[in-house]
Amino acid sequence: MPRPFVAYLRVYEPLSSFDEPLADLLRAAIEAGPVDRLDAPVREREVWLKSHQIGAALPGESRDGRPSPSALRDLLVIDPAEVPTGEATCGPGPLVCPLDLRARSAAAMVGFLATAGPALRDAVLTASPDRVRQQATRVLANLPSGAVHVVSTTWTVPLPWFALFDPAQRHIVLAPREDPRRQLYWRSSHGDALRRVERAHELAVQTFGETGPTKVLADTARWLENFDDGSAVELDYGGLVQLLSDEELMEDTSAEDVHAILDAIEASDPGPVGERFDRLRAFWSGLAQREQRN
Repeated sequence: MPRPFVAYLRVYEPLSSFDEPLADLLRAAIEAGPVDRLDAPVREREVWLKSHQIGAALPGESRDGRPSPSALRDLLVIDPAEVPTGEATCGPGPLVCPLDLRARSAAAMVGFLATAGPALRDAVLTASPDRVRQQATRVLANLPSGAVHVVSTTWTVPLPWFALFDPAQRHIVLAPREDPRRQLYWRSSHGDALRRVERAHELAVQTFGETGPTKVLADTARWLENFDDGSAVELDYGGLVQLLSDEELMEDTSAEDVHAILDAIEASDPGPVGERFDRLRAFWSGLAQREQRN
C-alpha cells in the first residue's frame, strides 16, 4: 500500500525542554525505540484507522478519554548534528518530535466544527457538537508546548513553508517510488527558520497585503514561537515523493524559486517574480490535478 500523500512541517525540541513527568515518559520512549521517521506516515495512518475501528473518540486516545500508552511512545528523534545551522544553533540533543496524533486530531475536529454545516456534523459525529468541542478543547489546552509539533498538508506543500529553509540544504534520497527510503526534506535550526519566516512575512506584506501567503507566514511564525529556541525544524515531502519521478524530484526548484521571489521583492525588482511564480505553478499543478482526479 502506498504511503499517505502527505507532507509535513515538524519541530524537534530538546528533550531537556520538557517538564516532568512528560520528560520521563519521552526518555523511556527513546530507550524503548522511537518511531523511524521513514515509518512515521504509515504509523499515523494505522493509528487513525484503528481509532475508527474501535470507535475511539480521537486517535491516540483510550476509551476513557486519556492518552493511550502507545500514543505517548509515538515520537521521532534526531541528533543536532543532523541539522544544518547558520546564525543559530540547536540542541542539546536528543531532539524529539512527538507525533501528537491525539492533539492534531483534536485541532482538526475544532476546525471541522467551525466550518461544517449542521447536516454534515450530524452525519459525522456520534456525540453532540458541544461535547466534542469541549473534549477537543481540553486536549489542546493540555499541550506541553502550547502547540502540536507537526502540521501536515495533503497532495501539496504550501509555498510559504519553503521560506523557512536554506534552499541549498535539501536532502534527497532516490529509491523506487514505494520504497520508504525515497525521501526529500530540509532541516534548519529553530532560530534560523524563525528569522527567515519573519523576513518573508515583512516582504509579503508589501506585495500581498495581510491575506494569502502573508497569513500563512504569520501563522507559521506564531506556531514556531511556541517551541524552545534550541529546536530544529523540518519540511518533509513525505509520501508526495511517490507522485514525482526521479527527474522531477531532482529538478524541483521550489525552494530556490520562493527565495528568489523574496529577494526580488526586497530589491524592488519585479522582473523575476512572474517567471518564478509560473515555474512554481507549473510544477505543483500536476499534483493538484491528481488530487482532483482522486
